[in-house]
Amino acid sequence: MRQDKTHTRAGMKGAIVSSSPLPPAMLTAGRIAAWVLGGFLILLIAITAWVGVRGVLAYQHLSRIEAGIADASSALASEPAAAGATLARLASDASAAHDLTSDPVWHLAERTPWIGPQLSAFATVAAAGDTLLSEALLPLVTAAQDTSFDALKPVNGRIDTTGLSALAEPAQSAAAKSAEAAEQLGGINRVPLVGVVSRSVDKSTEVFNQAANGLDALSRATRLLPGLLGQNGERNYLVVVQNNAEWRSLGGIAGTAILLKTNEGAISLAGTESGTSLSSGIKNPVVDLPADVQGIYETRPARFFQNLTQIPDFTFDGPLAREMYRQRTGVDVNGVISLDPVVLSYLLKATGPVTLPDGETLSADNAVQMLLSDVYQRYKDPGAQDAFFAGATGAVFNAFLEGRGSTVSLFTGLATAADQRRVLMWSADPAEQDILEGSSVAGDLPITDGETARFGVYFNDGGGSKMSYYVKPEVSLAWDQCSPDDRNTSRQLSLRLSLANTAPADAATSLPTYVTANGAFGTAPGTATVVNNIYLPEGWELVSATTSDGTGFTTGSLKGRQVLTFGFSLLPQTSGDLTVVVRETSTAANAEAIVTPTADATINPTVEAECSVVPNATLG
Repeated sequence: MRQDKTHTRAGMKGAIVSSSPLPPAMLTAGRIAAWVLGGFLILLIAITAWVGVRGVLAYQHLSRIEAGIADASSALASEPAAAGATLARLASDASAAHDLTSDPVWHLAERTPWIGPQLSAFATVAAAGDTLLSEALLPLVTAAQDTSFDALKPVNGRIDTTGLSALAEPAQSAAAKSAEAAEQLGGINRVPLVGVVSRSVDKSTEVFNQAANGLDALSRATRLLPGLLGQNGERNYLVVVQNNAEWRSLGGIAGTAILLKTNEGAISLAGTESGTSLSSGIKNPVVDLPADVQGIYETRPARFFQNLTQIPDFTFDGPLAREMYRQRTGVDVNGVISLDPVVLSYLLKATGPVTLPDGETLSADNAVQMLLSDVYQRYKDPGAQDAFFAGATGAVFNAFLEGRGSTVSLFTGLATAADQRRVLMWSADPAEQDILEGSSVAGDLPITDGETARFGVYFNDGGGSKMSYYVKPEVSLAWDQCSPDDRNTSRQLSLRLSLANTAPADAATSLPTYVTANGAFGTAPGTATVVNNIYLPEGWELVSATTSDGTGFTTGSLKGRQVLTFGFSLLPQTSGDLTVVVRETSTAANAEAIVTPTADATINPTVEAECSVVPNATLG
């Protein structure tokens, strides 16, 4: 029994030993860990609640901005002075949203996985909105309290430039702040964004880019127009109207030339010449073209006025047009402006229809077809066609000079035309040309930088016909790699071009001989011959270039850009394709193709592909 008792006591002792308290150090560490964990959870809950509440409040402010921006834009476009109150309310919302999403707690939450990038993007949109509304638009509208767009409408052929001059400085400041806001959104990494945040960033980026472009154009206009309108003395301008029915790189042949005079705001049409008459009698080039230009276009742009815009660089074409016009007429102009019938249709949306010298009505709906197709059915004599073209252009200009229609609609149409590079301008004044530089109106060659790789895709009719009216282009771009890890590595970018001749199957006999050229230049009637010049992004290496019919290409270079030239001969109802692939180690996240503007106003002549969001884009 004693042994049993001893065993029992021993067992009890063991039991007592096994249930004794933890060492003090271990107990303290465990309590600290529990306290830290509990505190972290409480902090996390507090941060979540803080961010959640402030996020909801900021979202409400941004929602009010989204709901009111349309009314503000409408008021700003129609009557800047009346837009002040609306913009002030929106600016207050933008400032509040920015404050709610910029405190230290919010910034701490931005570092968390998954939700962090969403919060960061949301905060960036709020900050950019504050910059755009409070620092760009509101100060501009305040400065424009005494300005009305109707004051810029011609009265008896004269435009008062006083209001424009007063807006030059505030418009320049607004443009800079607007560009800053657009850059803020451009810096957002879209890859981790999801759902409503991703869609909101995309939508905001589009709106902010439009605002930046619009304010940039306004800034340039307020600095340029007073001088262009003869504020400091009489000016002469050559207005070149391109004919997109016969393609040239920047649109079409220079079919009509109009001499425009300005003096102290007064505008008048002083004379009209056809491209044919300006080319007659020229046997030698009016200037010595650089060797790289001749290597691609020979000397044709300097011998034929119609071929001026074969060279896709209006900073070169403008001076060339000026010199050719001077040698033929003795008039030395201060600048050159180019436009096409699509621009005339935009102007007609503002002015309303006009009556032509032959009694025909020209409207926004029929202008392009009438000027680029119907005229050749109606008039067989080229001289009569030129007269009709000149008369139509003059009628539209006179309607504008009479102050007809809506000023806002007029500005909207001109802005659209400028974005599509259908309106181009060169100034002989170096200071004015500096203001134009970098804008779509300058019409210079595409420039590739660290953010965007840019192609140039230019069409030229090769058959002396007007068959370009029937050829429909489709251009697309595609990246081969688009994840963030692929940046600054060797990547490939593909450009695909398809051209379709949509002319009727019996075009050889059903279309006028002036349209088909009737074989005069070696092309069978009804066939569209297109010479395609593809300008590669600067610094990018050519990987491959192929065509659907297996034909090859020639190479050249212009201003440091490699140029590939392909030729297509398209029978009616047929098409031809080509694909060009380039490669480079680049940080570029965007790609663009600058394409010849055609007679089809629905085709945007700028194709874009953003590598971080959608790997391809299409024009067509």
